[in-house]
Amino acid sequence: MNIGVYDISLIRLSLAFIPVLGVAFVYWRWSHQEKVIYDGTVRMLVQLLLIGFALNFIFAANHPILMLCVLCFMLAVASWIALRPMQALRLKLYPVTLLAISTGGITMLILIIFGVLGLSNWNQPRYIIPLAGMIFANAMNSVSLAAERLQAEMKRDQLFEEARSAAFRAALLPTINSFFAVGLVSIPGMMTGQILAGVSPFIAARYQIMVMCMILGAAGIASAVYLSFQKPKP
Repeated sequence: MNIGVYDISLIRLSLAFIPVLGVAFVYWRWSHQEKVIYDGTVRMLVQLLLIGFALNFIFAANHPILMLCVLCFMLAVASWIALRPMQALRLKLYPVTLLAISTGGITMLILIIFGVLGLSNWNQPRYIIPLAGMIFANAMNSVSLAAERLQAEMKRDQLFEEARSAAFRAALLPTINSFFAVGLVSIPGMMTGQILAGVSPFIAARYQIMVMCMILGAAGIASAVYLSFQKPKP
C-alpha cells in the first residue's frame, strides 16, 4: 500500500484560502481588528516557504553542529513566543521559560530518539527537526497557558497553591482533551500524513501514539518546571 503523496497545484491550494477570507471578514466586523488574521496568514505563508528552503539545505548538509544550532534557535524562539500574553514581564520570565521548555523538550526528544525510535545515528535532521518542532511547540503552548492562567489567578488573590494547580490544569487541558478525542473526533496530523503517503494505518497509529505521549510529556514537564520557579506574592 504505497500510492505516494498527491501533488497540490498552486491554483487548487488557493481554494483553501476562501474560508480564511470569510473568517477574517467576520473577525474584523466583530472585533474591529482587521489586520490580525491577514497578518497571521501572511506570516504563515512566508515562514513556511522559508522553512521549506531552510530544511532542504539542512537535510542536504546533514551536519550535527548545524542541526544543534537549529534546535537552539527553535528553543529560544519558542520561549519568547510563549510569553506573548505576558508582555510586561517578558524579559523577567524569559530565563525560567527557556529552562522549562528546554527541560521538557529535550527530555522527551532524547527519549523518543534513543528509546522509542532507537536511531543508531542521532544526527538525522530529517527525523530530529520535525520531532523537535512538535515537542517544542507543545511545550511552548503549555507554558504560555500556565503563565497566563497563573497571573490571572494571582490577580484574583487566590492562594498560590490553588493558583498553581489551576494553571497546571489549564496548561494540560488541550492535550488531555486531544487524548479523549483522538480516533473518535479527529485523526491527528502525523497519522493523517502517513496514511495519505500510503503507510499502513497500523504503523501510522503506532507513530501517533508516540506523538501523543511525547506531547503530553513535554507539556507536563515544561509546565511543571515553569510553575515550580514561580513564587507567591510577598
